[in-house]
Amino acid sequence: MASMSFALTRFSGLSSKSTLSPDFDHSSRRTFLPPNRVGLKISSSSSAAADSEPDLSVTVNGLKMPNPFVIGSGPPGTNYTVMKRAFDEGWGGVIAKTVSLDASKVINVTPRYARLKTGSNGSAKTDVIGWQNIELISDRPLETMLKEFKQLKREYPDRILIASIMEEYSKTGWEELIDRVEQTGVDALEINFSCPHGMPERRMGAAVGQDCALLEEVCGWINAKATVPVWAKMTPNITDITEPARVSLKSGCEGISAINTIMSVMGIDLKTLHPEPCVEGYSTPGGYSYKAVRPIALAKVMNIAQMMKTEFGEKDYSLSGIGGVETGYDAAEFILLGSNTVQVCTGVMVHGYGHVKTLCAELQDFMRQHNFSTIEDFRGHSLQYFTTHTDLVRRQKEAIEQRKAERKGLKSDKDWTGDGFVKETESMVSN
Repeated sequence: MASMSFALTRFSGLSSKSTLSPDFDHSSRRTFLPPNRVGLKISSSSSAAADSEPDLSVTVNGLKMPNPFVIGSGPPGTNYTVMKRAFDEGWGGVIAKTVSLDASKVINVTPRYARLKTGSNGSAKTDVIGWQNIELISDRPLETMLKEFKQLKREYPDRILIASIMEEYSKTGWEELIDRVEQTGVDALEINFSCPHGMPERRMGAAVGQDCALLEEVCGWINAKATVPVWAKMTPNITDITEPARVSLKSGCEGISAINTIMSVMGIDLKTLHPEPCVEGYSTPGGYSYKAVRPIALAKVMNIAQMMKTEFGEKDYSLSGIGGVETGYDAAEFILLGSNTVQVCTGVMVHGYGHVKTLCAELQDFMRQHNFSTIEDFRGHSLQYFTTHTDLVRRQKEAIEQRKAERKGLKSDKDWTGDGFVKETESMVSN
């Protein structure tokens, strides 16, 4: 399988959406990106030597990373000390915790996390499979975060630092925030259109990502101002995630990040009868993450990747997969569905920053099993195997006729029995 190499390309044209006519075709938005916005162009090339160690390096929207593993926005990117640790341990990139202009409005509570375990309610010695948080964006003064961004870029000029930003419904507010953040030298911006809890009344986070008209307007403000690549982070708390992803790309964003956490109620303590996480006897719905959400995240990423491939073809957009990544093999699944990079947040909170070494080793092990030399050798490979149920029926019928054999399992619902129910179920399981 041929690998892919990367070359930088810059976009020329108008630098402000305000200069476009009212009937401007948003499908051609990328023609008018600011001249200093960097994009990614993919071209074919030969693979690395078969006997060499698999190469984990990626170049996404002009950003070169030693591996596709990126610290997802949240507690693991909350200050200079922890972001420095991430770079020292070898993470491909770091996305800082989301910042806004006025941190004084951000007031966190504690406890603010709750865990879902495999055992019964109240059981302590069981595996943790789900994680809920009611944490808000950064409560540290913006100026403090900006100074730390500058320090990190001075000390790690060749490493990728991405600022996550979120602001109220204000064009001037967004423009000021972008200007101040970009002055620190960050390599890209990830726009938080996806936080499921806290401050929706201020038209922030998912309140924007769930309203495509509002999203298009805000994306217009952002992309007319930004001079570095912009990734739009998607909320899964929506009927069709491809709709906001499409709007974001047509409005000038270079990439999509998906998914943020899923709105949830973690559970009720059956001893106290209070919900978790419990703050003074009360709680509020929050964001659900960790490995139990991975199947949902994979489906959303697959939907976005198919849309991008079908509607945007070979254009220079990127996709960052998020949701329940705990192993390098988990990451391989996201890459097989089209992700350029894979973000990890809760996994870092559970395993620590050094876990990136395990992630890299496991991803390379997967690549060796299939003789893949680079990430591009297999990125998006599995998309071709998704189809409709109607097509599955057609394919199976044709296959049965061709091999003149009965299909596996029961022929009809009338064949189910009570005594053999478990074995009959197993006869139709594929893995």
